[in-house]
Amino acid sequence: MSSRVDKVTCVSCKHDIDAAAKLCPYCGADPRSGEKVDTQAVMEEVFKPRAPLTRSESVIEYARQRQGVVVTFGAFAVIALLVGLHAFVTHRNQTEVTAASAIPLAEVTDVSSQNDAQQSTPMPDLQFKYEGHPQTMRTYVTEPGAVAPVTSQPAAVSAQR
Repeated sequence: MSSRVDKVTCVSCKHDIDAAAKLCPYCGADPRSGEKVDTQAVMEEVFKPRAPLTRSESVIEYARQRQGVVVTFGAFAVIALLVGLHAFVTHRNQTEVTAASAIPLAEVTDVSSQNDAQQSTPMPDLQFKYEGHPQTMRTYVTEPGAVAPVTSQPAAVSAQR
């Protein structure tokens, strides 16, 4: 509990307030003399008011204060522009008629004129020993100087000959 020494009675409004207070929180007067103080002038002196903004500065300030809204609106605007551009190009491609003659697909992809020497080379026979375990083939690594393994024929194949 606070003692009576820590309190002072405001002369203007007769409320008990803290003795260290320079102004009464109830009426805004000096608690010892009762003189009213213009708090607005003190506030303007301590906190200088800003100069009025021009129209372009106020728009920029509004956008700065609401960046999330501005970015979201901008993203939607870009998406709407891209959708509109896509719709325009799609519609134009479906309805536009050209005077040029069509090119047959066979002329563009004709493979009959390729050199037969390139196609006649047979694929070399690759003998890999993996003993029926495909995991060995998956981890097969060719090393420099490696020797090909000796191929062995199963007994059933040898008996048939």
